[in-house]
Amino acid sequence: MALDVAGPGGAVLLLNNGVKLPLIGMGTYPLNGLRLAWLVRRATAMGYRGFDTASAYGNERWLGRGLRLSLKKREDYFVTSKLSNTEQRAGDVRRACTDSLARLGLKSLDLYLMHWPNPDTFRSCWRQMEQLYREGLVRAIGVCNFHAHHLQQLLEVASVIPAVNQVELHPLLSQTSLVAFCRQHDIQVQAYSPFARMHGKLLGSAILGEIAARCGKTVPQVILRWHCQHQLCAVPKSANSTRLKQNLAVSGFTLTEQEMQHIDGLNINFRVRHDPDHCDFTRL
Repeated sequence: MALDVAGPGGAVLLLNNGVKLPLIGMGTYPLNGLRLAWLVRRATAMGYRGFDTASAYGNERWLGRGLRLSLKKREDYFVTSKLSNTEQRAGDVRRACTDSLARLGLKSLDLYLMHWPNPDTFRSCWRQMEQLYREGLVRAIGVCNFHAHHLQQLLEVASVIPAVNQVELHPLLSQTSLVAFCRQHDIQVQAYSPFARMHGKLLGSAILGEIAARCGKTVPQVILRWHCQHQLCAVPKSANSTRLKQNLAVSGFTLTEQEMQHIDGLNINFRVRHDPDHCDFTRL
């Protein structure tokens, strides 16, 4: 994956099929309704290109309205949605995708992800996602919440290598072995919950606080900069305009190698979301 700083909205990473994924996007869960629509409009004015949603979030319609309110051209933004576990069990991936497109008001998705590795369905559903990709209904396909062993099982049947694996990832859960596996197979890792849902264990870190003070930045900005320097895309969510602006303003400073090592050392394998090896997929 190559870093490319050109283009609207700042830096992007080139996926394994050449599609450009924004380095920093906007997460939308659990935002909804007119609040989300107007927030998306403001975000596009700030320079956001990437917007992450899912059928399970129940907010695709409002994200789509927000994008239309922005009056931007379709090629100016990058939209990701996801195949839910309920849709996996139903077995009709084409219908799930076209339903998402209808709610979003779009003709195609930039990235379509499988939300969870439902053991009974993820391999067969992946083959259906590959067909959507071949037809051009989606520009890239990938997965979410896949451990290395899930990816290994998928690669055994896949004819299209996933472009992205979106997982919970932050300094308290750095997932270094998974990141290494993904890079070995040319799969871009994208972080959700990059601030561990603002958990005090992370935001209250003395190490992060000291680095932020030295850089003249906020702790979340330091965390996002850590992601960027590891070439990890991220989709932080915020409903606060000031923090939305701050999340994009992470290109004007660089963490030293020593600072990066200090942040790497914060890892304690601490999750704020579900471990895909230990969760009930029927409740997700």
